[in-house]
Amino acid sequence: MIEYVEQLGGAVPRIGPPPEGAAVAVWSMDTLRDVVGGHRVAEAAAVLDADERERAGRLLRPGVRQRYLASHVGLRVLLGGYLGMPARDVRLVREDCPCCGAPHGRPAVAGGAVHFSLSHSGDMAYFAFAGVPVGVDVEETPSAEAVVDVLPTLHPAESAELTALEPGERRAALARVWSRKEACLKAIGRGLALGLVEPYVGCGPTPASVADWTLADLPAPAGYTAALAVAAPSSSR
Repeated sequence: MIEYVEQLGGAVPRIGPPPEGAAVAVWSMDTLRDVVGGHRVAEAAAVLDADERERAGRLLRPGVRQRYLASHVGLRVLLGGYLGMPARDVRLVREDCPCCGAPHGRPAVAGGAVHFSLSHSGDMAYFAFAGVPVGVDVEETPSAEAVVDVLPTLHPAESAELTALEPGERRAALARVWSRKEACLKAIGRGLALGLVEPYVGCGPTPASVADWTLADLPAPAGYTAALAVAAPSSSR
């Protein structure tokens, strides 16, 4: 069950207990905001941890840094709300990578009280929270050049589906494929380490079935596409 919550704005949000089981709470946010959940983005250093501050410091373009800071402040505000603690006290860790076992897998909260996923693209950020592994992704509609570049890297069936479309339909179709695939890979915890061939998610209006995961498209503003993957109730993950 997906629960759509209103967008995260400048005011401190009213948040109940964290979702349980396969229930998922999805939030969205404009990353160009000056204030997020009661915190000024310009003062994000007071909320973020050392790793987040170090990564933000490596982002030289002001717009890119703003989007990163806003989305991570938003994540901490929401996690703090679900966990009943100040945003600055939320401790983030990394799970072990399912590919190599090193500690650079899926981001997690210390103690695992709630599973979460964050994605930001363009001026939008999406957040998902659940009692089981979850992945969310939002994508700006790609350029025609990006379609040409990405086409050979996808599952052969997805490449064939995209090629069969009229040229004017391919950008939106690739956005669907990309957001669905990224949502699955984030939920699994391996990211792009093994490429984009698997899992097959399809580029049509309805996502393909993915073993052990429930995959769904999410509402998104014009020019964006978003998707969610959550561990299926029967999955042993």
